[in-house]
Amino acid sequence: MKGPGRRHIAGATLQGEQVTERVQFWKKAGPGGKSVLEGCDLLANSQHGCLQSRRARIHQQINRELRMRTGAENLYRATSNAWVRETVALELSYVNSSLQLLKEELEGLDGNVDANQPQSEGITVPMIPLGLKETKQLDWATPLKELISGHFGEDGASYEAEIRELEDLRQAMRTPSRSEAGLELLTAYYNQLCFQEARFVTPARSLGLLFHWYDSLTGVPAQQRALAFEKGSVLFNIGALHTQIGARQDRSCPEGTSCAVEAFQRAAGAFSLLRENFSHAPSPDMSPASLSMLEQLMTAQAQECVFEGLSLQAPVAPRDCLAQLHLAQEAAQVAAEYRLVHQTMAQPPVQDYVPFPWTTLVHVKAEYFRALAHYHAALALCDGAPVAEAELPALEQIFLGLPASSEPRGPALPQEQEERRKLGKAHLKRAILGQEEALRLHAVCRALRRVDLLQVVLAQALRRSLAKYSELDLEDDFCEAAEAPDVRPKTRRRPEGRAPSFSRVKVADIFHRLGPLSVFSAKNRWRLAGPIHVARGEGGFGFTLRGDAPVLIAAVVPGGRAAAAGLKQGDYIVSVNGQPCRWWKHADVVAQLKGVGDEGVSLQVLTLLPGAEPPGSGDRRPALGGLLRSQKECGWETPEPAQASPRPLLGWNRKAKRGKTGGGLSPAPQP
Repeated sequence: MKGPGRRHIAGATLQGEQVTERVQFWKKAGPGGKSVLEGCDLLANSQHGCLQSRRARIHQQINRELRMRTGAENLYRATSNAWVRETVALELSYVNSSLQLLKEELEGLDGNVDANQPQSEGITVPMIPLGLKETKQLDWATPLKELISGHFGEDGASYEAEIRELEDLRQAMRTPSRSEAGLELLTAYYNQLCFQEARFVTPARSLGLLFHWYDSLTGVPAQQRALAFEKGSVLFNIGALHTQIGARQDRSCPEGTSCAVEAFQRAAGAFSLLRENFSHAPSPDMSPASLSMLEQLMTAQAQECVFEGLSLQAPVAPRDCLAQLHLAQEAAQVAAEYRLVHQTMAQPPVQDYVPFPWTTLVHVKAEYFRALAHYHAALALCDGAPVAEAELPALEQIFLGLPASSEPRGPALPQEQEERRKLGKAHLKRAILGQEEALRLHAVCRALRRVDLLQVVLAQALRRSLAKYSELDLEDDFCEAAEAPDVRPKTRRRPEGRAPSFSRVKVADIFHRLGPLSVFSAKNRWRLAGPIHVARGEGGFGFTLRGDAPVLIAAVVPGGRAAAAGLKQGDYIVSVNGQPCRWWKHADVVAQLKGVGDEGVSLQVLTLLPGAEPPGSGDRRPALGGLLRSQKECGWETPEPAQASPRPLLGWNRKAKRGKTGGGLSPAPQP
């Protein structure tokens, strides 16, 4: 037992006379004494569900008002009756007023950027977390039972425990906790979907289920029958959960900034992986344009956390000119990242569904960090010690952004104290103007006005710049300072997206009892024969075995006992004397046959029919590194060795060869 109140789920499955127990997730006691999967947050069900329902309701009302406005505009253009035109114009004014109120209400819901912010003593700029996609309950039982009975030739009712286990896992992943346990829960369900796709789905036939998911940005429902839509939505939620974990970190300490950087990197990697492998998205949040925007946003937020971490590692002395200039370049890099995100958000089709408070906050951050770059540049010039002449060319590049050997050269970095003061004052002027612009943008957005922490950060930065400007502003200084040059963006650490590591969470194929995926899948068609009685002859049974799980009859001796009994080359042995051996190794089957006496052995064999994919011929899958390669690699230990590998990400257009491993050629035991 790993903790009080926790216990294993033992999924007991009957296979002949053997009972196999699969240890799955830890369970813990939930409200009302019910057991819930660890990593599942029951309170989130009501919170996120209510928010998503309100979004969906508002969007439905907006769509209805838009249809009414379109009809009224058509009537206004078509009619020549003055009274009708006056009535329609009045109705249009009502509709436009209703649309404005609905959009403001939706803006208030989408602008809740501080819901996932940490409760810490430090004052940091709030981040933008992404809400999870919501989904409806799904009935796996009917289609899976029909498929197991019709295609696999087994009693679908005997797999109720496995189906219930899959349904419980899906129900739990709908409300993951904002922690590592919640990420493991989502990853475990994703890995199970890989197994189910490899076993039950073919290019020509789906499961017959209708997967229903709500858009994360708009709340509009979308549905598809493709299992790839379910996988893509789960992968989207993995990225979204990383954004929430990153936004909740206490970034007033170095450990918190490091965790936040990693979380946003993993979020960017998840969105990048989804964008590269998923097409024909039925919802705006999973479109290539939206995923590209989210990837850029998470990279920018990671870059912001890098800047905060550098600021916290060691307080920079005001007289350390070089350190201040490095901080100025880091701040300029963050501003450049946010300007790129803002440009993407302001272009169609992204601007049509990205929340307006997000666009405004990104714009505010771009102005804030650009002003911060000028502030640190001013500190370097005004408070920093004079630098050696040999360092001047490199320092000039920080301001001018010109190659070291370029001609003509820009103005040299001033060495005289008075000239440094004037240039520093010019940088402070640009810092003040940028901070005032950031405050103005903050005040324009009604949703951001409720984020008090952001206003505190902006106002504090402005007061600091004004105080420094007052120190430099002399009474007899009547000369207007020249325009300060831009600070060249540069970073010592550029965070890159990190793809999710699905193999980190080990799972077992829930429908392991059906047999190895290399043979027992919906892509293959087969015929079961037997029991076939084979007597031992002078030369043995007259066949040769090869491979593992299931063992293959590699060759049949012409005129031998096996040929006479009807065995053929290419048949798979699935039962020996009534014992299922689909998962047996080559050595296990040989040992069982060696122990057979003169009475012979009773075999049940499986013959693949034309049109089936032979094992090793390849699966439709994208060539993505680091994904699941074998059932044993991605799952907890299974009762027997597993050869099949679940199909990784949303692939239906690419192939990767998969060889079948197993024992070599081996003749049937001699008498």
